[in-house]
Amino acid sequence: MRLQKYEYSFPPELIAQKPAVPRDAARLLVFKKKEKKIFHDIFKNLAAYLPLGAVLVCNDTKVLPARLIAYKSTGGKVEILYIATVRGLLQVLADRKIAAGSRLALTSRLFFDVAKSDGRFYYLRPLFPPGRLNGILERHGIAPIPPYIRHPEASGKKLREQYQAIFAKKSGAIAAPTASLHFTKRLVTKLGHGGFPIRFITLHVGLGTFAPLTASQLAAGKLHAEQYRIDPVIARFLNEAKKQGRPIIAVGTTVVRALESAADKSGRLKKLQGTADLFIREKYRFRFVDGIITNFHVPRSSLLMLVSSFTGRKQSIALYKTAIQKKYRLFSFGDGMLLY
Repeated sequence: MRLQKYEYSFPPELIAQKPAVPRDAARLLVFKKKEKKIFHDIFKNLAAYLPLGAVLVCNDTKVLPARLIAYKSTGGKVEILYIATVRGLLQVLADRKIAAGSRLALTSRLFFDVAKSDGRFYYLRPLFPPGRLNGILERHGIAPIPPYIRHPEASGKKLREQYQAIFAKKSGAIAAPTASLHFTKRLVTKLGHGGFPIRFITLHVGLGTFAPLTASQLAAGKLHAEQYRIDPVIARFLNEAKKQGRPIIAVGTTVVRALESAADKSGRLKKLQGTADLFIREKYRFRFVDGIITNFHVPRSSLLMLVSSFTGRKQSIALYKTAIQKKYRLFSFGDGMLLY
């Protein structure tokens, strides 16, 4: 498989630097696979395009404000991105080299010792009780927006709110499930009145969202691992809906990965908790998901491959070209698609 097959060009000014206001004013490209029909609208009118009886599944993960500004003993500034806690050490990425054995200051009272580096990550020993970490991130952290959002309109608390879905509940992600960012209370109410229930799963979005695909991932057919959980009550509801022939619409690629990881060969959700490292690409046969709501993804990404596996590669690239011609806004704060 060649990554060049998932290449496309776009004007840089189409990269959205801020979300639509209100959120459900974002544009919506609808593609019905069987009819090969395309419609253009806004998310506020999503209910008008959903298949009859559809059930929407969203990700209720909550984004941690995982970016921190720390200072070396020399006074030099270091931006770090918290990834995970590994054996009591904080696994982080840093925007510049930091020496093992050195100390970083977050404030005049909060410090980290740099324990080691493995060449990619640094491992910091916090000089405060581990139970304080989430509170410290909430107090001092910055929204971990992707690097292509270079000029966000907002900052601080407002940016953190913009980069959080309205139903975000369970902390643990270091990137937003961006398809969910289009949802408003008004839209959720409208969907409910239209007979389109929403159910929630949890998948904590990890570093792989930012990382480019590697040759080893392509060869192995495995992606970065992310933890997911599906409540047994929700699994029973979704399995029954599937049995009744109701279309299951995954809101975002994270939900696709969780549901497809959980489904057995017969198309029932069985593995309700675990690690999702599924690489959904060409020739993948979907077991559970019937439709996808998703944003536009960067070229050569695993997310674009996932969308292409659902629509067909040539069709997905054609849809992207149409969206670009019509000046849809791209990526995390951009517009989106409904595919089924």
